[in-house]
Amino acid sequence: MSIGTVKLGGLTVSAQGLGCMGMSQWYGPTDWDESITTLHRALDLGVTFLDTANVYGAGHNEVLVGRAIHDRRDQVQLATKFGIDRDVSSDERQLHGKRAYVLASCDDSLLRLGVDHIDLYYLHRPPQDAEIEETVGAMAELVEAGKVRYLGLSEVDDDLLRRACAVHPITAVQSEYSLWTRDPETTVLGALRELGVALVPYSPLGRGFLTATVDTASFAANDFRARNPRFSGSAGEANQAIAAAVSAVAERHGVTAAQVALAWVHGRTAALGVPVVPIPGTKRVKWLEQNVGALDVELDETDLAELDPLAAQVVGGRY
Repeated sequence: MSIGTVKLGGLTVSAQGLGCMGMSQWYGPTDWDESITTLHRALDLGVTFLDTANVYGAGHNEVLVGRAIHDRRDQVQLATKFGIDRDVSSDERQLHGKRAYVLASCDDSLLRLGVDHIDLYYLHRPPQDAEIEETVGAMAELVEAGKVRYLGLSEVDDDLLRRACAVHPITAVQSEYSLWTRDPETTVLGALRELGVALVPYSPLGRGFLTATVDTASFAANDFRARNPRFSGSAGEANQAIAAAVSAVAERHGVTAAQVALAWVHGRTAALGVPVVPIPGTKRVKWLEQNVGALDVELDETDLAELDPLAAQVVGGRY
């Protein structure tokens, strides 16, 4: 099949990307060789928009992605992020954005990735130690130096996006967005439309919950979903109705629930009025190929009438 492409401002990317975080942390056991195989299969299928971050696996993920693309760099639209410093012995984190930190973080990422430039460089979260103008100003210096091509922000609101764009054009905002998480529609959509900025949804499958394949009782010890408010206890039980509703639509179409959930996100470009390129994450070829199949799924008005209200039924916060 042809995956096709989407323009995020001046950057042309595959219509579906690949989130690489789970290849290094948070979603149970990881396997280097299996992850490399999955990355190579993604490129062969035309999934060339790869998303990583310096904090994933404390740098491990950037090294992994860099090794996988070392002989295919010209095929890839490479995105990475900076700004989160996490204490490896706890869940505590600091959000940085001072100029010196930004410049050093980029050099460190380039070294781990083994490349001479990053196609899309995101601020991972709004900084605690700097104003957005200082952070984006430093990011703009990286563009001028040829180390970065385009700039992005993650999990920002209208005000921060407008302030950032006053310093330098922003190509994309990455935020969690799915059938059960629609926060960007009320927090940042106005500025996205006004400024012509694309939306890159992460966790478009609801961290796997919307696939109807997740057994919440069998999470590995290092799977953070075991502590997620939406997956555990009575909330997890209540939210099964949402997964069941997605599965019902999937059954009518003869496809998987994951493909329906992703097809819904792909279809939001027209509804939101901005380019939308989801980056479902996986570390296995099987799920990668299934996700790509979502691009062939067309949802009708009956489907949307059942799917659109689901977000209002969710029990529990994102974190």
